[in-house]
Amino acid sequence: MAKRLFSLTLLLVQPALVHPASGLFPPTAPISPAPQICPQRFALLIGDASEITALVSQSLRSTDWTIAHAPDNASGFALAKNFPFDLVLTSPESSGHEDVLLLRQLRRILPRIRMIILARDPTPRDVVASIREHAFSYFSQAYSPQSLAEMLRWAGAKNSWDDGIEVVSASLEWIRIKVRCDLDTADRLTQFMREWIGVLPAPEREAFALAAHEILLNAIEYGGNFDPRNSVDVSFLRTHRMIEARIADPGRGFRLDAVPHAALSNPESEPARHVSYRLEHGMRPGGFGILAAKLSVDELVYNEAGNEATLVKFLHPFNSFPS
Repeated sequence: MAKRLFSLTLLLVQPALVHPASGLFPPTAPISPAPQICPQRFALLIGDASEITALVSQSLRSTDWTIAHAPDNASGFALAKNFPFDLVLTSPESSGHEDVLLLRQLRRILPRIRMIILARDPTPRDVVASIREHAFSYFSQAYSPQSLAEMLRWAGAKNSWDDGIEVVSASLEWIRIKVRCDLDTADRLTQFMREWIGVLPAPEREAFALAAHEILLNAIEYGGNFDPRNSVDVSFLRTHRMIEARIADPGRGFRLDAVPHAALSNPESEPARHVSYRLEHGMRPGGFGILAAKLSVDELVYNEAGNEATLVKFLHPFNSFPS
C-alpha cells in the first residue's frame, strides 16, 4: 500500500511528465504560477523606549519583518551572532561612540547590515566616524519622529543597497564627501550634516541644511542626471564665524539668467511664470530650490561655469564648537 501511495504522489506533483496527447488526463486550464514568497527579514531594536518601539513597528509594518529587542549593545551583538539582521536601530541612551563601535563589530559578521544610530549628545567626531563606518543614518535625541520614521522606511524598503557616501577627507572643522547621484543618498547626507553642524540653534540649522539640500538636489538632477554612476563633490566647513557648504556637480553648468524653469528667473510681474514653463516641457513640479536656498542663507554664490555653488551662514554671536 505504501508503494502505491508513493507512486500516486509522484503522479500528482509531476503531471507534466505525461504527454497531453496520451489521453490520460482531460484538458485543463493553465496552472497559475505559485505566488512569490518574500524572504523574512529581521530588524533589531536596542533599548526599551516605548515610543520608539511603536515608531519602528509602524514604519516597518510589512508582514515580512520580524522585530527583535535587546536591552543594550552587548546583548544586541550577541543576538546578531544567531540572526541575520538587516536593520539595527540603536538606543538613544547610548553614545554615538559606543554605537559606532557596535557597528564596526557587526560589519565583521553582517557586512551589509544597515544601522540607524540614535545617540545622546552627538559630537562631530562621532558623526564623521559613523559616516566612515557606513551607518545608514544618525539622529540625536532631539530628532523629529517624522524624519526618523521616513529614514526607517527608506532603510527597510531596499533588499540590498550600497552606501553611496564616500568620505574623501574629514576633520572636526572641514569634511569633504563624494555623493552618489540619487535622491535617497542626498536625503541621508543631509541628515548626517544636520548632526555634524550641531552648533546652530535648531531653526537656523534646519534652514541651512535644507538650503544645502536644495542645491544638492539641483546638482544631482541637472549636473548628474540622476545617474548613480555619477557623483557630486560636497564640502562642509565650520569656523567660529561661519558655516559653509560647497557643492560641485559633474555637469556643464548653467547661467542664472538663463534658467526659465526656476523661480529665481521670474519677473516681478509674473512670480509664477516658471510653473507654466515646467508644465509645457514635461518637468516635475518645483523650481523654487535656488530661490528658497538663497533666502535661507547669508550668501549663495555660483562659479563662472554654474556647476559649483557656495552657501555661507554667518554665526551671531561667534560660537565655539564641541569636539
